[in-house]
Amino acid sequence: MFRKLITLGVSNDSIFTVDIADGRVERVYADTGSHPDGVQIADGVAYWTTMGTPSVRPGLTGEAALDYSARNGGVHSIRVDGTDRRDLTAPGEVTTGKQLTMADAWLYWGDREGHRVTRARPDGSDREDLVVNPPGIDNQCVGVAVDTARGYLYWTQKGPAKGGTGRILRAPLERTVGRSPENRTDIEVLWEKLPEPIDLEIVDGLLYWTDRGAPPNGNTLNRAPLPAPGEGGSGPEILADGFDEAIGLAVDPEAGTAYVSDLAGHIYTVPLPQHPSGIGHMPQKHLLADLGMYITGLAAVAD
Repeated sequence: MFRKLITLGVSNDSIFTVDIADGRVERVYADTGSHPDGVQIADGVAYWTTMGTPSVRPGLTGEAALDYSARNGGVHSIRVDGTDRRDLTAPGEVTTGKQLTMADAWLYWGDREGHRVTRARPDGSDREDLVVNPPGIDNQCVGVAVDTARGYLYWTQKGPAKGGTGRILRAPLERTVGRSPENRTDIEVLWEKLPEPIDLEIVDGLLYWTDRGAPPNGNTLNRAPLPAPGEGGSGPEILADGFDEAIGLAVDPEAGTAYVSDLAGHIYTVPLPQHPSGIGHMPQKHLLADLGMYITGLAAVAD
């Protein structure tokens, strides 16, 4: 069972822990680099991505004014005791680092404005792109999850904000010989026309995801069975709604609980029903912590 959560303060470049028992928040690191987004922790080391420093588009306000197209994001690590801080990618190797996951001694991450999904060893070595899309807002990669048992990579392409063109896709972890990441022919679109899917997790044959798009199907926590090869995804079950820009996700199957962070700074617990509950019988989410600032990714610190 999870003991603590780890999350990122996107506006103050900080890493926080949140105690699951009482919601107590502690800042444990305050120099992540610009705009941290995805986070994982393993073997006493915290790993995170950064989106980099955006430029400002004239005449626009809020998030729409931020242009992240410069290649100044990254992937980083530090021991939980605050020592051995490392940049795992060199300048110019990542455009906009998004969700980060670890599987079979690899780090995987989405690169939104880089239109790609990449992996590397935990020390940054052996970096390789697995998928590279053509430029375009509908081709920006955000969330990532890995099914090592079946050998598949899953990722989200959220599309424009509240655009209703989001997709969840899948491809084998290992590319066909002779195929580059730019010309793969083995990519499956499992779900499409989603409000704005963000982060992913795979647990017990189910795919969970957050969606920060427009209600009623957006700003939700969703799940659906992993489709068989060659099949599309079934209609998702909405487990909770009413988030304020749902982002991060951590699922604890032993406790029967999911944790969701939203951009407004809230972290919620969501009880997981044993059977599909349907939109009319959603479990009630509960506020665990309010950090009072913009936050992004979420991961678990297990016992």
